[in-house]
Amino acid sequence: MKKAARKKTTRRVEVTETGRTPGDHPWTARVLTLFPEMFPGPLGQSLAGKALEQGKWRLEASDIRSFATDRHRTVDDTPFGGGPGMVMRPDVVDAALAAATRDELKPAIYLTPRGKRVDQALVRDWAAGPGIVLVCGRYEGLDERVIASRGLLEISLGDLVLSGGEPAAIAVIDACVRLLPGVMGAEETLEEESFERGLLEYPHYTRPAEWNGMKVPEVLLSGHHEKIKAWRLAEAEAATKSRRPDLWDAYQRNKTR
Repeated sequence: MKKAARKKTTRRVEVTETGRTPGDHPWTARVLTLFPEMFPGPLGQSLAGKALEQGKWRLEASDIRSFATDRHRTVDDTPFGGGPGMVMRPDVVDAALAAATRDELKPAIYLTPRGKRVDQALVRDWAAGPGIVLVCGRYEGLDERVIASRGLLEISLGDLVLSGGEPAAIAVIDACVRLLPGVMGAEETLEEESFERGLLEYPHYTRPAEWNGMKVPEVLLSGHHEKIKAWRLAEAEAATKSRRPDLWDAYQRNKTR
């Protein structure tokens, strides 16, 4: 007697916003992972969590293992050519991707240390679209053939290696969600943040005006908005020039265009 086929499961976290017009589709993050219980995690808290509850965005975490076809639900195998570690099977990951991209939600992103480093410009593009699909690798990563056949966009958080793609996925989703309409309380603050103008952000101060023998810069207490604006720009430029020469060079090039 044949056993019933194992049901493909998707762990969804979604709430309908009060007053949302039927048929509207909020920005959606679909995550393919071996550990769906890691979501929403931090995304269920603070601004992102509140926006999730209000239906301003939607999160779907799918268990890649549920797309395995053998009774052991195998998702990995030894690498051809030998070597340490295991590799995620292309047939299993491809089946998960087929389900996740059923409505052509793009882009489909594979989080890997060898990918292009994510930046604020990419995040803005993704936040402006309908949503993203994120593939979280484990072990030694994905079989190269599924990356090629699906045209996955390989993205990295930076020059570091994590135990899996899930923490990187959380960071990418958070960066996108905070740019969605109505998520940030004071959206004008987005314009002042690091990278929005090609610069790092200027330093911030609050009360008390003197602490541990250190005083707040006098210009910030002056009430003169133009002088404050000029001071902040100068500080942002100085920080960028000293800490991120690569950003500073790009900023200088853009200023001369």
